This record gives sequence, C-alpha cells and structure tokens, in this order.
Amino acid sequence: MSKIILLDSIRSMQNVWAIFRNADWAWFEKVILTGYCPYPPRSDISKTALWAQTWIDWEYFYDPVTIIKNLKEEGYKIYSVELDEKSIDYRELFKENKEKVCLIMWNEISWVSKKLLDLSDKIVIIPMRWKKESLNVSVAAWIVMYSIN
Repeated sequence: MSKIILLDSIRSMQNVWAIFRNADWAWFEKVILTGYCPYPPRSDISKTALWAQTWIDWEYFYDPVTIIKNLKEEGYKIYSVELDEKSIDYRELFKENKEKVCLIMWNEISWVSKKLLDLSDKIVIIPMRWKKESLNVSVAAWIVMYSIN
C-alpha cells in the first residue's frame, strides 16, 4: 500500500509539523506540501515534528492541481477531506481498495479548492455530533489517516 497526504496551503507551522508526526505514526510514505505551506529545512520544525521530517519523504509544489493530476495518472485514489454536498462518512473508506491513496487536507481559511474537489475520487467528512463543522486540521488528518490503516 502506498499512502500520501497532500497539504494545501496550511498556514500553521504547528499543524504541518504535527501532520508529519501523524504520517510517521500512520505509515504514510510521503507528505506533499503545496501553496503557502511552510516546508523544511526550518530550524523550528523539530520541536513539533520530533524530527519526523527527516525520515518522512516530502516534496513541495506550488500548484497542487498538477501533482494531483500526476498522482491520478499513477493510479492513486484521491480523497479530499471536506464538508461538501457529495461528502461521505470517512469510515466508508474502509470498504475501498486502498492500494494507492492520497489524502488532501485543507487550510483553515478557504478549505479544499473546487479544482481539487473536482479531481477527487471521493470527498469525505468526519461526522460531528454538535454544532461545530470542523476539527483542527492535524486532528482531522490523524483520524482519517488512521482509518486507512
């Protein structure tokens, strides 16, 4: 199984570095950083990432659309984590063939772009019990990453 997570313009360094740690824990092979995500090398990474950035493969691309199109050509299933009228419960991913998976995580201001949603094979949500419609991005990433194991 090949698992990748793509972070689209996540501003918070702490969230990005926490997702590096999540990737290590959930056996994800790569973190793809796009847009205005902070990326290594940075002296402030290791405190939150606990050096995960040194053994988790990562790449930076300004344009996420190009890399998602390339991953689709390589046979990856693309799953955006987003609240959308087409969203399904993330637990439905257990029923999918998960040989090659790329998760797309959003930034906290503008969410997953329409271009990326249109390229997604599925859009998934984490159902919320109360009135809040979202979790912190690193927490949401952990939940969905874990479900793919």
